[in-house]
Amino acid sequence: MKPPRRTKIIATIGPATETPGKLEALIKAGLELARLNMSHATAEFTRAAVARLRTISAKLERPVGIIMDIQGPAIRTGDLPADLELKPGDIIALTVRGESPVNIRSVGVNYDEFTDDLNVGDTVILDNGNIRLKVREKLPNQLRCEALTAGMLGSRRHINLPGVCVKLPALTEKDLEDVQLGIELGVDFFAMSFVREAADIRRLRDILEAPSAVAKASAAKQAPKKIIAKLENQQGLANLDEIIAAADAVMVARGDLGIECAYEELPIIQHRIIRSCLACGKPVIVATHMLESMVVNPAPTRAEVSDVATAVSQQADAIMLSGETSIGRYPVECFAVMDRVARRLERRDDLVYTRHIAPETSRAKLMKAACELADDLGGATPLVVFTRSGSMAATSAWFRPRKTPIYAFTDNPALLNQLTILWGVQPFLIDFADDPAVNGQTATRVLREKGLVSPGGQLVVVSDIRLHGGIIDTIQMRSID
Repeated sequence: MKPPRRTKIIATIGPATETPGKLEALIKAGLELARLNMSHATAEFTRAAVARLRTISAKLERPVGIIMDIQGPAIRTGDLPADLELKPGDIIALTVRGESPVNIRSVGVNYDEFTDDLNVGDTVILDNGNIRLKVREKLPNQLRCEALTAGMLGSRRHINLPGVCVKLPALTEKDLEDVQLGIELGVDFFAMSFVREAADIRRLRDILEAPSAVAKASAAKQAPKKIIAKLENQQGLANLDEIIAAADAVMVARGDLGIECAYEELPIIQHRIIRSCLACGKPVIVATHMLESMVVNPAPTRAEVSDVATAVSQQADAIMLSGETSIGRYPVECFAVMDRVARRLERRDDLVYTRHIAPETSRAKLMKAACELADDLGGATPLVVFTRSGSMAATSAWFRPRKTPIYAFTDNPALLNQLTILWGVQPFLIDFADDPAVNGQTATRVLREKGLVSPGGQLVVVSDIRLHGGIIDTIQMRSID
């Protein structure tokens, strides 16, 4: 088995990768997490994709976490009989509640309170930043806007409102249906779009922890679902710390975020979010446009390579491919490029952002000591942890050991796929014995069979032992026979 890559890679599954052959190629290449984008995926597609991923993952004995990315409260324009050509200075009306003004070009908006939330002087951005408008006149059911840039406006185009606090619910009716589908299918993570405050996360968690959802998960032997908060707007950034605290992981969703914020601020925002997550040990993902040119080209631009390298150097837990693997011409090649760049950057010795973190709990201090011991032993000495809840594995990933691979062993099949998001952690499923020594022997045998350790080497093992009738956590050095 190839030595594990530390930075995890997420691939979005779509028409370019939905076949069993493509999915198997990605998993064999090292895919840890698969994303299903519910802005485009149907229930039928989602059922088929989850089933294929689970089947191929089991066949290859490689765990793959599944992320359901729910659409969120997207504001869009309505249908147009034909595309509208806009030039700077043109006036267009954005209307709600069926308004249809005469003698002026107009398009409907799917959010009835749109005209209530905006004021004269506000900026409206259409079609992922391609068209910018300025509100010049506010009427009860329409906003008359001046075009600041030229562009062709088509039907159902996305709308961004930088700095505007809208009253949209955190979860739409479609989102609620998709969440129930995700609970039924046993996906491992829910990515929540356009998170504005911690209360949005709590709203989704209440649904996931409702008695009916818990009963379904328990019957299917599923682990509690994890929530990934997608940071995509200025309101979310303003509440960054509380969102990080409430979520299980965070995504730097640079598509909408790069539209909502000045583009020169985006690298600073990315760095700030990653450092904030590293400071408290919360997994963080960098997403969007990482290898965008490879949607149509077989090789990346040099700027894209540098972008991927930056995210790896900043020690994000995961980096994500979107259109590159969902609709692109070269999905497997994209994955190979990302894998190659990540592995090269991970060979650097100076990526030590977490070295000065001072953990507060005794268990976290134990894990930091174990990581430091394994690093000090040199030779890429593996760190082995045994976990039933995932907390020990997550804590070991938090400290980002420089050379040390982290092998997490669990007896919980439902937890296995959720461990795939953690930086540097490669998870394995074994049956736990009552005797911790037996667990250590089993783990060593598994690693030897997979070619990850060799006789004569050493392991640093974090385990519990019985002592004077009680159980205590220990750090042990073990020789490999």
